[in-house]
Amino acid sequence: MTAPTRAVRDLVLDLPSDGLPAYVYDLTALREHAAGVRAALPERVELYYAAKANPEPELLSALSPYVDGYEVSSGGELAHVGRAVPGRPLAFGGPGKTPAEIAAALDLGVERFHVESLHELRVLADLAADRAPDTPVGVLLRFNLPLSAASLEGSSLAMGGRPTPFGLDPADADTAVALLTDGTLPQLRLLGVHAHLASGLEAEEQIGVAESVVTWATRLAARHRVRLAEVNVGGGMHVDYTTPERRYDWSTYGKGLARLLDDHPDLTLRIEPGRALTAYCGWYATEVLDVKRSHGEDFAVVRGGTHHLRTPAAKGHDQPCSVLPVHSWPHPWPRPVAGSDTVTLTGQLCTPKDLLARHVPARGLRAGDRVAFGLAGAYAWNISHHDFLMHPRPGFHFLG
Repeated sequence: MTAPTRAVRDLVLDLPSDGLPAYVYDLTALREHAAGVRAALPERVELYYAAKANPEPELLSALSPYVDGYEVSSGGELAHVGRAVPGRPLAFGGPGKTPAEIAAALDLGVERFHVESLHELRVLADLAADRAPDTPVGVLLRFNLPLSAASLEGSSLAMGGRPTPFGLDPADADTAVALLTDGTLPQLRLLGVHAHLASGLEAEEQIGVAESVVTWATRLAARHRVRLAEVNVGGGMHVDYTTPERRYDWSTYGKGLARLLDDHPDLTLRIEPGRALTAYCGWYATEVLDVKRSHGEDFAVVRGGTHHLRTPAAKGHDQPCSVLPVHSWPHPWPRPVAGSDTVTLTGQLCTPKDLLARHVPARGLRAGDRVAFGLAGAYAWNISHHDFLMHPRPGFHFLG
């Protein structure tokens, strides 16, 4: 869904020029999408939302009925999500947790820590002895498991299967499990294994990765004669910015996880999608300030730019967009208009890298028209370099 919903379109056209750019989120569309995802998943698959994708409180609240909890990756996210959706389960991940962050999580009663090294395991145990002496703290050991090159071929971002700073090396697996099961660290309780290895995979590829993670985890458990109640296979479901109407195949993924669970009747699987839940419900709306021709190509300069919507610069893609024509023109001079079949949309920054979308089919695009960039509900505003050139910040609107 590239085109804005009717409610979003009406709002974007009604906003005054000085009310743009703006992020507009359709919470009704988000709820419908989240409900469909939840319905496609087996009962023993827990759905945690990765708050890093978009931590806006309104989105967190809208997702609450459809998710089992939230994954946070910093002390700031921990505090923010705890305020936005109080009382909901949190899982604390991330490769560089500080002692202060771990202590804050323990004080908030976080029951699930994704531990990424032997050192972090010992730090957690030491702090838990002081902060949570009465109840063992739950641990999922995150591992950087080996994957075949074929498994990672479709990945847009690999966190595992190759040398990375994420997770424990498999060579440390036996030591970590022993520390958690031989009485050395009684403050901690082994819950299971976490392995978020790659992002941008399709459903069939992710089923294969999940199968390999579960197989490895069950062999580890058998070797130590312990029961692992949980395996977290991460998120990273593919969102296609080139064909935005094509969504991730949750039905196929759910059926694949159901087959996997049939082979492991005592196991709970957990997934942590972020972008694939919220990307489709957000639009970055702006106004065309000028249209100009340069060396045979047409360019449209819009309010804002990649300092508000960093995704196209970060991923090197063209952000899908829709032109919303505005027919009034308040000036006595001619209105700038694109004469070519395609137009490149740029922002206001003093850098040629400020490209939002290249060669968009938009013949006749005029100064004063509005543009709504779709798939802007994740990794957009929250990852952008807001203060570069000190332009005004965008507005935020939540519908439904």
